Amino acid sequence: MKIAIVSQYYAPEAIRIPDTLARGLAARGHEVRVITGFPNYPDGNLFPGYSHRWPQTEWLDGIQVRRVPMVISHSYNPIARFANYFTFAWSAAVARGFVRSADVVYVYATQMTPAIGPSVWRAIFGTPYVLHIQDLWPESVTDSSMVGAGAMKRILSGILNPWLRFLYRTASATIAIAPSMARMLSSRGVPDDRLHTVLNWDASEDSLAAARSAPVDNGQVSIVYAGNLGDHQALDTVIRAANAVKHLDHVVVTIVGSGVAEERLRALALELDAHNVNFKGRVAPEDMEAIHAQSDFQIVSLKDRPIFEGTIPSKFQASLSHGIPVITAVRGDVQDMVRSNGIGYACDPEDVDQLAQAFTEAGSTDAAQRSKMGRSAREYYRSTMSIDSGVGAIEKILNDAHKKGIRKARAE
Repeated sequence: MKIAIVSQYYAPEAIRIPDTLARGLAARGHEVRVITGFPNYPDGNLFPGYSHRWPQTEWLDGIQVRRVPMVISHSYNPIARFANYFTFAWSAAVARGFVRSADVVYVYATQMTPAIGPSVWRAIFGTPYVLHIQDLWPESVTDSSMVGAGAMKRILSGILNPWLRFLYRTASATIAIAPSMARMLSSRGVPDDRLHTVLNWDASEDSLAAARSAPVDNGQVSIVYAGNLGDHQALDTVIRAANAVKHLDHVVVTIVGSGVAEERLRALALELDAHNVNFKGRVAPEDMEAIHAQSDFQIVSLKDRPIFEGTIPSKFQASLSHGIPVITAVRGDVQDMVRSNGIGYACDPEDVDQLAQAFTEAGSTDAAQRSKMGRSAREYYRSTMSIDSGVGAIEKILNDAHKKGIRKARAE
């Protein structure tokens, strides 16, 4: 097939599902082209070596990538953030010439706005598109601090919900990343015969030749959060829970990453005198192996929102694939997976006392216990979330969408 990928994020940015999928599909013999933005995630600064101009085409790992201009912003300002979303969507839509021969379009939907162009192409040219939904809208927007409560939330919901229903009707297939998300999407109008569940994978999996060595047992228990320091991650709770166990000298919490909440989180740790919390800032992807090697547990945390019951954050797969047990404060599928498979500790989101108790229990484990949980984590990942199984499942979905498009065109 000739496959077009539309994703606001792409390598060298840290959101790696789109580029690992592109490489996986190309390795299976398909011709893949990508429309994306200029790399700036997560802190809103353009990556070195890139200039914001139109057009810019490059080859990455044998994949032809067209970068389109957009307003770059990762601030709390709702006008700037929506400008970021919609300018990418517009630029991607008008770049159709780059992918005009595509048999099918894959849309990586962290935001839903990248689907604007493919839905228009579907209506005008009949090109089928597949939605791969990472975050549920409208709640990911309306429940954020950008919008707040009241009239603005109601107005945005009133605008977005009819448009989302249109996308669900016109997409040839919709992929959810967790069983609970699939159930939510079904209740929102996604036809069951076009609804699929494919668990995300860890993009660094293909560089893992073997299970990691256990961290050096220096008497400390290293608990790490590595990822975006954003609105939805509930890291205030992590810092307050760490502060509650700061009397346990051997328990250390390290926060790796950057994002819009970083300044506020650093200020909170300073205000509380949470001396057991260390901030490392943003780390290059190639340096993440060292972070994993130093982690006894990794934190997976989100706010207490119904939509997050059907979300599996990518850091969960990254932890498991590296054989690192997790401490999760995510209700729903992630919580169930951790509790059912003995791969860490699970508590309710935004509950400081429960998370502090999880930190305490993690701190009471010895190296042998942690090693056993780590082996269970890696085995669970291998059996349920590998790159090969994920790419294969999406390849089949894209192929089915392409075939249905051919049949429909012939019938018309």
